[in-house]
Amino acid sequence: MIPNASLALKPEIADYNNKEVKMSLTLYDKLWQSHVVAPLEDGLDLIYIDRHLLHEVTSPQAFEGLAQQKRVIWRSSANLAVPDHNVPTTNRDNIEDPIAREQIQTLDKNCQAWGIHEFTLNDVRQGIVHIVGPEQGATLPGMTIVCGDSHTSTHGAFATIAMGIGTSDVEHALATQCLIQRKMKNMRVSFTGQLESTVSAKDMILALIGQIGTAGGTGYAIEFAGPLIAQLSMEERMTICNMTIEAGARCGLIAVDQTTLDYIRDKPFAPKGKDWEKACAYWQGLCSDGDAEFDVDITIDISKLKPQVTWGTSPEMVVSVNEKTPNPSKISDLGKRRQYENALAYMGLEPDMPIQSIFLDKIFIGSCTNARIEDLRIAANIVRGKILAKNIKQAIVVPGSGLIKLQAEAEGLDKIFKTAGFEWRQPGCSMCLGMNPDQLSPHERCAATSNRNFEGRQGYLGRTHLVSPAMAAAAAVAGHFVDVSADILEEQV
Repeated sequence: MIPNASLALKPEIADYNNKEVKMSLTLYDKLWQSHVVAPLEDGLDLIYIDRHLLHEVTSPQAFEGLAQQKRVIWRSSANLAVPDHNVPTTNRDNIEDPIAREQIQTLDKNCQAWGIHEFTLNDVRQGIVHIVGPEQGATLPGMTIVCGDSHTSTHGAFATIAMGIGTSDVEHALATQCLIQRKMKNMRVSFTGQLESTVSAKDMILALIGQIGTAGGTGYAIEFAGPLIAQLSMEERMTICNMTIEAGARCGLIAVDQTTLDYIRDKPFAPKGKDWEKACAYWQGLCSDGDAEFDVDITIDISKLKPQVTWGTSPEMVVSVNEKTPNPSKISDLGKRRQYENALAYMGLEPDMPIQSIFLDKIFIGSCTNARIEDLRIAANIVRGKILAKNIKQAIVVPGSGLIKLQAEAEGLDKIFKTAGFEWRQPGCSMCLGMNPDQLSPHERCAATSNRNFEGRQGYLGRTHLVSPAMAAAAAVAGHFVDVSADILEEQV
């Protein structure tokens, strides 16, 4: 098992950085300073990595590189592995895809050979790496966390610097437990107001991306703040940080509060006893100083926010469910006009088309964005006592981990979904990225709770609309997008 870690900070690193502590710092600044091993030239730093998460797709070449260079893993206990990207969600005992089978078997062999803890395919704790880490307490406040996957930003909900890295950096992190990185600038996004009951964290982050664009956060670490963030559950905070990368920022983060501590308490790999008390004392200081300055400060009032639906081929192409698709002819910027024309053509939509007139073929509830128990409860509550619309060819629910699957089954959620006509699957990334058998056929249209809607993301020529679990469930019952409210849903029965 991974040793308990009361602090995410090695003493020698803390001593080094205490020499350069500033009076007023952002949360990101504090975390960065506490992990700098040595400053390098051209504004680069060598930073220490506390936790390295691995999966079957981006790790084989890294392990092979270590073997070829006859290197050893610097700190095997800092690593945790789980297969998730291309694992099938059905018939897991007989994986038909030879590439997927080889990658999963290779991960098993590498973890055994190098002494890395892995939740193998048949382990009940297996699931999506960005759900498993927090679920097990392997994700702890104050850490630097990396993984060969862009949605590592999810873990920033625990006041961490969490970043996706490439395969060469995977090898470097294994060999040295350090990475060369350039410090980012600070952006703060404050959400104010009260959410309507049918609006979720997924709608909040989609609305932000719609406002600043998929490049709006490039070069920044985004701290999410404000009274509304403090009211969100850890599941909701993870959803927001998960999609920070879709706004162009490599990491998003949220300060520690009591909600954070309550979630981590008693997790398998979390500190215990006196170590827990010491850890909490440290973690409670993981917040931005009151007078810390941010390079960019954005405030968004979400009091009037409605459920969001993407209409195009980028997360920034998003509108309210009560609105229409854009009309490119009204856009003066020729580049943007062409972009919108191409997106509408790929998606098979017309200008000025009401979002609620878009009918669907498939429904996907899952992914590292929205496959936690809270997400499944919300969706199940909407489909309870109802059935899929006749035009829905397939609707699948993929829990984020084996433990979430067991909990959902104990609560009877699986029966609700199956009675409504959904397929209840094994955990994995599934249809989020089309790297496994769960894919769209050409021109099939899907309401998905995942995080990306690029061309071909869910399968060749597949058409993806990003939505919340509530919207996906309501659309499954109606057959098209609807305003997610009790009175409208009553009419769908």
